[in-house]
Amino acid sequence: MSNGAIKDWPADERPREKLLKKGAAALSDAELLALLLRTGDATAGKSAIDLGRELLSRFDGSLRSLGQAELNELQQIKGLGLAKTASLKAAFALAARFQARPLVTLDRFTSPAQVFEYFHHELRDARKEQFLVLLLDGKNRITRRVAVSEGSLNQSIVHPREVFAPAVRESAAAVIFVHNHPSGDPSPSREDREITRRLKEAGELLGIRVLDHVIVGDGSYYSFTESGVL
Repeated sequence: MSNGAIKDWPADERPREKLLKKGAAALSDAELLALLLRTGDATAGKSAIDLGRELLSRFDGSLRSLGQAELNELQQIKGLGLAKTASLKAAFALAARFQARPLVTLDRFTSPAQVFEYFHHELRDARKEQFLVLLLDGKNRITRRVAVSEGSLNQSIVHPREVFAPAVRESAAAVIFVHNHPSGDPSPSREDREITRRLKEAGELLGIRVLDHVIVGDGSYYSFTESGVL
């Protein structure tokens, strides 16, 4: 590969020209990143591809790890300003949205595997635990999803009052709880089990069925219903 500014390279070595001629599959991860970054770090004599390689190296050679990086982590890398950082975050956000199927009102989840398949791309890389409630009508069709909390689950932030308030307000007949484990291991903690027990009891008092609580991990899930706990 040639050194110096990309614009001075032979045309067939430039990422943009290569993509247009051969397709995106012909480009390396560093070359694709270079197209997003557009320029490198002129003060250090780095091309956009050099900067792309450095980014990958900083994050274990993994695009996924790079996509999980926080803004302040990216901005610590010399040559990445606000514009480049914003471009990277936007690209990864678009990729995540492309993978996720929009949740359509009156869709029906008939198994925990379907819940996992829907939320896996959205939640598997989240660095904080997120607790969601799916509101269902009398035919178990989804009417809305509600984000209840973000952060480590405990009884103060996942309180029955906050969890069931939207369900009561919208006359939901049943609910499904979904949350993620940033560690990637979906095995329920003692806190998860206790919160699920309390929420099930609250649902029984309110006449709202708790159909499941699905914990999303990296490539796998845990279903309280499937495991016979609910």
